[in-house]
Amino acid sequence: MVHALVMNIFNRIKSGRKTVPPIPEKIFQDPFYFIAFGLGSGAIPFAPGTFGTLFAIPFYLLLQALPLHFYFLFVIIFIVFSMWVCDRVSKEIKIHDHPGMTIDEFAGFFVTMISAPRGALWVVLGFVLFRLFDVTKPWPIRFIDQKVSGGLGIVLDDVLAGVYACFMIQIIRYMLYYIHN
Repeated sequence: MVHALVMNIFNRIKSGRKTVPPIPEKIFQDPFYFIAFGLGSGAIPFAPGTFGTLFAIPFYLLLQALPLHFYFLFVIIFIVFSMWVCDRVSKEIKIHDHPGMTIDEFAGFFVTMISAPRGALWVVLGFVLFRLFDVTKPWPIRFIDQKVSGGLGIVLDDVLAGVYACFMIQIIRYMLYYIHN
């Protein structure tokens, strides 16, 4: 079963490969491009979404000390800001959801980690679950990815992948709690 799941993910990644548009030259000159391209993580020529998520981890580690309500408020503001930046940059480069625009991965990972327990294991689990849902795009994520345009569409599919991953972390957390008590 695990082998079939891994092969399904691999085949989706392989079959979903598209011609990658060039990275805009302005990425290291214009702060909006730099932000949209995940602080430069989107300039990495392979697996930009994975690297964008990896770049988000140190920021999450700095933010995890916030009380939950402040963290949640930060995430909401970050999502709205990300939508605005992605909308602006995608219109300028005339490419909807350029693969290098990875600020949406930051937003999705921040959503994933809402109310997650502290510890390296939980961060790794959050990373794996978020990437799993972001790559496989279960319903309605794929629909939103294909049908919703602009900054909203660019960021919303990652936010939903983050919601799915967050939900799974909470289920695992409570299962472990009840197993040990």
